[in-house]
Amino acid sequence: MAEITAITMPKWGLTMTEGKILGWLKGEGDAYRAGEELLEIETSKITNVFEASEAGRLRRIVAAAETILPIGALLAVSAPDSVPDAAIDAFVAGFVAPEPAAAEAAEDPALAPRDIEAGGKRLRVLDLGGGDIGPGATPVVLVHGFGADLNTWMFNQPALAETRRAVALDLPGHGGSTKALDKAVDAASLAADIDRALGMLDIERLHLVGHSMGGAIALSFAHWQPDRVASVTLIASAQPGPEINADFIAGFVRATRRREMQEVLTLLVHDPALVSRAMVEDVLRYKRLDGVATALDRLAQEWFPNGVQRVGNTKIAANLGVPVQLIWGRDDRIIPLAHAEALAGRVPVHIIEAAGHLPHMEKSGEVNRLIARFIAAQD
Repeated sequence: MAEITAITMPKWGLTMTEGKILGWLKGEGDAYRAGEELLEIETSKITNVFEASEAGRLRRIVAAAETILPIGALLAVSAPDSVPDAAIDAFVAGFVAPEPAAAEAAEDPALAPRDIEAGGKRLRVLDLGGGDIGPGATPVVLVHGFGADLNTWMFNQPALAETRRAVALDLPGHGGSTKALDKAVDAASLAADIDRALGMLDIERLHLVGHSMGGAIALSFAHWQPDRVASVTLIASAQPGPEINADFIAGFVRATRRREMQEVLTLLVHDPALVSRAMVEDVLRYKRLDGVATALDRLAQEWFPNGVQRVGNTKIAANLGVPVQLIWGRDDRIIPLAHAEALAGRVPVHIIEAAGHLPHMEKSGEVNRLIARFIAAQD
């Protein structure tokens, strides 16, 4: 049995308790390499691909397409050709999935988001990986984009937390943080909110990873306090140039019905089928909270007045004095790929195929490897 490997339903994000098999990308008998995509799984947020952690051969598919299964359930079996079918039959028949641990994880303060008071504001943070990590691994802080929250890092934060402390937070106006905004809501002002949060979390030196609007905030923070920043990873970052999909911004702020929001959210991804019904409902639920409509409208006016981005930061990114890398989806329909290409040759630029504005969710394995390799080189 030692040569037989169980492929089980993964746990992506703290709230995931089950997943739906959308389809297999490999068939029975197919060999695969480490990092190859084996199947597509729909979560409560977005559809993601399951990547092989090591090379193998898919000998038995147990979970058919359209099946909904809990975390840890057996999906398939991998084994060399030398393992007889009878041994695989016995393995499948005797497989026992672990007891569900979602409720326990939700009750564990170390694995759940919590609120902190930073500069008089309530900010929600999720702090992972700080327990048994040895010295020398600089923490990484993840900053989401416009209209998102810390759950945008559900496929990335746990992977990064395997080797270092990884912190994600909800910006003011977003997620579980305070919805009241200061008079100023530009990148520098929001970078100051992050600075105050870092003080409460006792983080002095850090790697920054920012997506979209969060990228511009991360860059502003690094420009302001370069001695504290070990590296900056910008994912489809705002503000390298003026162009942005104005219809997306206006549509996101305006949408109140499911069909409207579905149409808006599909602009974020390469494959519209990745946007689940649950993802649409989650966004609409957030938008119904008191103060959210006002906050989003104010942020949109500050960051994207008249359908363009207010300022560019190409020169800052190229001359920061801190290691910077860009990660961009080839099919980004929100912020043009040309913004990243303009920096090629001055900073590392990684273009992710078959991905839109959310490469960290659409191609999380590839993005995780790029981030992990880059930040490890700076420690």
